[in-house]
Amino acid sequence: MKLFTVRKDGGTESTVTGFWLIEAKRLFSACLLRFDGLSREAFHTHAFNCISWVIRGELVETFIDGSVARHPASWRPFITRRTDFHKVSSATATSWVLSFRGPWASQWREYLPRLGKFVTLASGRRIVAAS
Repeated sequence: MKLFTVRKDGGTESTVTGFWLIEAKRLFSACLLRFDGLSREAFHTHAFNCISWVIRGELVETFIDGSVARHPASWRPFITRRTDFHKVSSATATSWVLSFRGPWASQWREYLPRLGKFVTLASGRRIVAAS
């Protein structure tokens, strides 16, 4: 379990900085996320389900099928499921999001368009399969 940590959310290439209040991957996590501009190119799923509130700015969520959802600042949350294959960008220079994440599954996936590859990741962003 980690308390009060700061690091990139989604790997070193990520444009999202996470400020974790608590991270207990077997149980739950609570964090404040700062989205700075465009997403990195990879589409991804998550190892967790989460509920989030945009508290400042606006997010644009682009799904692998090409559909798009916009999430402006609101008291209404949006849900991200483990199975959602997407990438998320800030529609404004910076967006702030409060997020509560459920327990982590052992793996999740990414699609890297520039390589045309799907990869399966595990703890520590370790690649366990590629196709």
